[in-house]
Parts: sequence; structure tokens; C-alpha cells
Amino acid sequence: MNRIALTSIAPQIYRKRLLVEGYYRSALDHDVLLAWFADITGALGLRTYGAPIIHRTSGEGKAANEGYDGFVSLIDSGIYIAAWVQPRFLSTVLYTCADFDEDRAVEEVRKFFDLAEHEAAIF
Repeated sequence: MNRIALTSIAPQIYRKRLLVEGYYRSALDHDVLLAWFADITGALGLRTYGAPIIHRTSGEGKAANEGYDGFVSLIDSGIYIAAWVQPRFLSTVLYTCADFDEDRAVEEVRKFFDLAEHEAAIF
């Protein structure tokens, strides 16, 4: 996993960002994304304060960008995911002002979506 300091600005504010991207083999739809938000927040002990918001592009944009966008608010920030239907690719960012086990987070994403190939970066 890449571990690169993004900035040196505002060192008094603790924040952690994890990016995981990969090609998924699992089924993916609205209900799967709802289950994933519950899985990842539960596995990492992150607390939400609202229901996840999930949108499907449904042909509104370019065919190459067809897929889903989802977000869940955390007490300590939020989690975003974008998933393309073709080529079955996803990108997710966990952004928190609280610490979490980034290795476990990557493993949870990898297992839940059955990633064929993935990369991750913590910053």
C-alpha cells in the first residue's frame, strides 16, 4: 500500500484518507452498496449519523461512466464509492478524523467486492 503524506497544512487536525480502487467480480447494485456501507463501518467501528445515499446514473451521462455513486456520513467524516458497471471498476475513499485499521479496511473492500486486482493508498 502506498503511504504518502498529502500535505503539511493544518497538522493540528488529524485526518486519514484511504483510497482503494479495483476491478470487482461480485454482484453490484443499490442493495449491495447499502450492505457494503454497513459492513465496512461495522468492521472498522466507524459510526454513521445518517443513512447512505446511493445514486445510479441510469443513462444520464456517458455510457462509459454508467454505474453508481454512494456516500455515507460518519461522525468523523465520510465514505464515498464510485462503481462503473463496465469495466466493473470501483473507487472508494474513506476519509476520517479518527484512526482506523487501514490494512483491515483494504481487506474488507477486497473481500466484499471480490476484487480481481486492486491498489490502495493511505494519505
